[in-house]
Amino acid sequence: MTEELKTQIADAVGRQPVSLQELHGGNVARVHLAEMETGSPLVIKTGGGDFAVEALMLRYLAENTSLPVPVVHHADKTLLIMDWIESGDPIDDDAERDAARHLSALHKITATDFGFECDTLIGPLRQPNPKTSSWLEFFRDHRLLFMARQALTEDRVSSDTMGRFEALASRLDEWIEEPAAPQLLHGDMWGGNVLVKDSRITSFIDPAIYFGNAEMDLAFATLFGTFREPFFETYEDYAPLRPGFWEARRDLYNLNPLLVHLRLFGGDYGRSIDAILNRFGV
Repeated sequence: MTEELKTQIADAVGRQPVSLQELHGGNVARVHLAEMETGSPLVIKTGGGDFAVEALMLRYLAENTSLPVPVVHHADKTLLIMDWIESGDPIDDDAERDAARHLSALHKITATDFGFECDTLIGPLRQPNPKTSSWLEFFRDHRLLFMARQALTEDRVSSDTMGRFEALASRLDEWIEEPAAPQLLHGDMWGGNVLVKDSRITSFIDPAIYFGNAEMDLAFATLFGTFREPFFETYEDYAPLRPGFWEARRDLYNLNPLLVHLRLFGGDYGRSIDAILNRFGV
């Protein structure tokens, strides 16, 4: 398999790999570092989702934003080849502040509709992105209910829990406000997708882009403790948060990534979902 993969890499980029080292951190794909006979090392992803879609998202960010992302050299459904980005340091306070500057700039990129030019992926899972004029409608139908119904089909949630999601969806206007404009999101904002070296962000990886509400990225960034006070203090220097984010909307928006993780991994994510549904009285 290693020799076959080396041949695929050489055919794709015109350079010969001399060694492959498997890297940690790939939850749904295998990731290798390829040392090359000439030139810089490359990162190789195999398995997982449709890498052509991941490449489309990375290239969109590279061409339309200042967000640091790896250069893509080759992509098809089963193989993705990118630049290796120096990283490996923890997300310290200075890195959080740097991330806030990058993400606030990303969120200033707007569109006329919510959604995207095509469906995208979060991990290996499809994200539908039909162009929609209302944020509440987009979040309700194409994130919350879509993910819940997929989880129901996969026996990750019960029909009773699905009923609770539908009850919550009917009341979202009690908490959700329309942003001034659809904002470009990274979409999968947790620590494993943030690369750091010397207290600076060297790259954001594994995007799940679409035009939505920046609060989706911000909520996700709190779910697993990726970013804390230094990030939010800096972010608010550029874009103050509306009242109600910490009190209600953060938990509402985190139902989407919790459903994603429940679909992928099962486990205790269902308990976290139940706790949020209980909190909102459904």
